[in-house]
Amino acid sequence: MNLVLIATVLIVMAMAYQVGLSRSRAVASGGVRLHSRPGYYGVLVALWCGLPALLLFGVWLLLQDAIVEVLVIQQLPAELAGLSERETQVLMRRIGALASGQGVSGEVQSFEVAAAQQMARLESMGRLAMIAAMAVLAVVGLVAAQRRIAPQLRARNHVERLVTALLALSSGVAILTTVGIVLSLVGEALHFFRYISPAEFFFGTVWNPRFSTSGTGQQGEFGLLPLLWGTLMVSAIALLVAIPLGLMTAIYMAEYAPPWLRNVAKPIIEVLAGIPTIVYGFFALIVIGPFLSGLGDMLGIGIRATSALTAGLVMGIMIIPFVSSLSDDIITQVPKSLRDGALGLGATKSEMIRQVVLPAALPGIVGAFLLAASRAIGETMIVVLAAGNNPVLHANPFEAISTITVTIVNQLTGDMDFSSPQSLVAFALGLTLFVITLGLNVIALVVVRKYRQQYE
Repeated sequence: MNLVLIATVLIVMAMAYQVGLSRSRAVASGGVRLHSRPGYYGVLVALWCGLPALLLFGVWLLLQDAIVEVLVIQQLPAELAGLSERETQVLMRRIGALASGQGVSGEVQSFEVAAAQQMARLESMGRLAMIAAMAVLAVVGLVAAQRRIAPQLRARNHVERLVTALLALSSGVAILTTVGIVLSLVGEALHFFRYISPAEFFFGTVWNPRFSTSGTGQQGEFGLLPLLWGTLMVSAIALLVAIPLGLMTAIYMAEYAPPWLRNVAKPIIEVLAGIPTIVYGFFALIVIGPFLSGLGDMLGIGIRATSALTAGLVMGIMIIPFVSSLSDDIITQVPKSLRDGALGLGATKSEMIRQVVLPAALPGIVGAFLLAASRAIGETMIVVLAAGNNPVLHANPFEAISTITVTIVNQLTGDMDFSSPQSLVAFALGLTLFVITLGLNVIALVVVRKYRQQYE
């Protein structure tokens, strides 16, 4: 339904554009010089016609559920007024499921049926009122806009201001989304630290949460170090695979490969970045893990199929395009004059690459490495399927290990109390991972900006 409404508004805006275009051309046909080209008048009419309706639609999406919920709660029996907030939320979910025609568990009470009918009726009335209001706004905007078309109307200036405002709004949404994520993580993490002290969490060496909320002594141990060590071990293995292969691939593509091979091979390599990580996880679990286990048996080394080595190798393959593509772009930006100068002084091509090109491109290459490291640290599906789940502090890459992302998935999977420390710890882990990846990105930006050389 929502997509149909948005599509309808877009179609109306396209029609309004044609109306504005025709109107401006009609005005210009009398020999009058317009301030802007006819297309700007069409765009302006389309914006005046569609933007108010789209804004109303967005406000309706934000407020409708809350308003309907308040109205339905007011009509509930008086004996339900003493329900707690959590019990009220559970009841409203049941009523919402009944209103949408879904089944619910347990016996359905008569007041729930009545509340569901009222909710469905209110939602239908609200939707019809919203559609009528959107239609009125679109018609009023269209009529008012096309009447304002005149030679002195600065349509181009109005359109550019509106586009600038939309771009600023889009940037603000991205920034506010990041701020909202951080605040939500911080809030829930602080709630977790009411149960577990930060010192025990950040410096503990044992991870053994017990899924019980009956007293602090039954909550288990929440030591971060085994998970942090597992994350760093898998990421280090991945970087040991990705950095040499990615850098050598970038050097070959930028300096040695003929144009036809570069045009074919580079897109193929970058396809690796577009493969879903769940596919890499299955590949690690089905192919790489058994292969490494069999190889270990041949060499007399115990290698588990699900281990830090398996996850690290496959993750390294996954981030090769990040290293190679970024490094390739940086290497190709080194001015040709430096290459010609080195070759003119008698250097061989390999010497020119080692002593001139790579030092000049080194800050950018280091930034690419750090960005790849942050990508590896935040990876989830590969380690969920291929690293195992053994949150023990050990240094053997051939054994199963647990990472921060694996533990977040485990702690938030299943039916559990989201106010318990066993669930809240996921937010503390997510905040820790966010800080680590943010730090790596900041370091990468600082390195690139501080040591980047500007060439004429």
